[in-house]
Amino acid sequence: MSKNLVAYFSASGTTKEVAEVLANAASADLFEIKPAKPYTREDLNWTNKNSRSYIEMNNPKSRPEIASKVENIEDYNTIFVGFPVWWYVAPTIINTFLESYDFSGKTIVLFATSGGSGLGRSGEVLQKCVDKSTKIVSGKVLNGRATEKSLKSWIDSLNI
Repeated sequence: MSKNLVAYFSASGTTKEVAEVLANAASADLFEIKPAKPYTREDLNWTNKNSRSYIEMNNPKSRPEIASKVENIEDYNTIFVGFPVWWYVAPTIINTFLESYDFSGKTIVLFATSGGSGLGRSGEVLQKCVDKSTKIVSGKVLNGRATEKSLKSWIDSLNI
């Protein structure tokens, strides 16, 4: 098993595509953060105040349940955590993921996909979900055209 893991949540498939390329570039294992109750198209309608995503993102205590767990998380030193940006932060299912494990002494590198915004306050918000000894690196937005070569260069620049 490698010492790197790429864990990602993808609502529409965009983040999944980037995560797969990143996993190859980082020689990492891949884990999809799947909600126990999958999101429907209606759930993802952020303009509808009654949609699931709108309700979750407006409730700081929201922690959507995850369908499965990473086996042997202790084997990984660096965990790349990817997600689509919702309301300028990570979806609350990412909080659930980070609160589900002991990441003490590990490095978490955030990456995201977005239709128009950056990572926003994601690093700040997610740091509160892990032990103080966990280093969170607020990575970057990696939209559609990320190549394995460009991602290897980015990974090298992180000095992790």
